Amino acid sequence: MSAYEDVLYEVKHKVAIVSLNRPDSLNAYTTAMGRSLESAVAAAIADDTVRVIVLTGAGRGFCAGADMKLLQQITPGTATAKQTADTRPELRSGLEADVAPHYSGRFGYLLRASKPVIAAVNGPIAGLGLVLALYADLRFAGSDAKFTTSFAQRGLIAEHGISWLLPRLIGPANALDLLLSARKFGAAEAERIGLVNKVFPQASFMDDVIAYARALADSVSPRSMAIMKAQVWMALCQDFNQSLDLADSEMRKSFASADFKEGVAHFVEKRAPAFSGA
Repeated sequence: MSAYEDVLYEVKHKVAIVSLNRPDSLNAYTTAMGRSLESAVAAAIADDTVRVIVLTGAGRGFCAGADMKLLQQITPGTATAKQTADTRPELRSGLEADVAPHYSGRFGYLLRASKPVIAAVNGPIAGLGLVLALYADLRFAGSDAKFTTSFAQRGLIAEHGISWLLPRLIGPANALDLLLSARKFGAAEAERIGLVNKVFPQASFMDDVIAYARALADSVSPRSMAIMKAQVWMALCQDFNQSLDLADSEMRKSFASADFKEGVAHFVEKRAPAFSGA
C-alpha cells in the first residue's frame, strides 16, 4: 500500500516518480491527493539520493482536473483551501535571493523546489491537472495525450496562476485561445506552441522520460540545477540588472563549491562525473 493517499511514490536511479493514483477517474484531483502530492515532493527534496522529480498519472491519464463530486459541493462563499506549507525551508532552493515570496498558492512549492520537476503527461489532462503541469520545470507528453483548459466550459475562470504561467509559455494570444475556447487539442499542437518540451511515442513514453531524468541525475551538478532553476523563476520577477547582479553573486559562490572542482576534474581526467551537490 502506498504511504500517500491517492498518490504513488517510488525512487529509481536517483529519480523520484510521483504518480497521481486514482486511475478509475483519470486521476481526478482531490483534497487528499493534494496533501499527499505536496508531502511526496517534500520527501523527494529531503532525500539526498534523489536528484530529479517526475510527476505523472497512474493508468492511461495524467489528471482529468478537479473531481466533479467536489465541484458539485461548492457553494457561494466557499473558501479555497490555503496551503499552510508554502514557506517550509526544505522546499526552498537555497538561492541568495529566495524565490518563495513570489510563488505561493496551491502549487507554488513546485517552483520553489530545489530539484528539477518534470511533468510526464501520459494521457488526458484537463483543468486543474493542466495547471499542475504548468508548475513543473519541464513537460513531456505521450503522443496520444489530449489537453484542455476546460474552465470556461464549467463557468469558471483561469484558476491557480494559469493566467500568469500560460502566457509566459505560449504567448498571450495562444493562451487566450486555449482558455476562452476550452477546446481539446493533441500532443503535436502542444509541442508546436511550446506547451510541452517534447512529444515521445506513446509506446515508449515513460522509458523516454525516465531516460531524460536519469541523464540529468547522472551527468550534471545538482547544485547547478538548483541554482539555475531558482535563477530562471526569480528572473521572471526581476529586471535585467537585478538578474545580472544575482548571477554575478552566485557565480562567485560556485567557484568555491565542490561541484565546480569536480566539474573541472572529470573533464580534464576524461571520466564520468561524481557530483555531490555541495
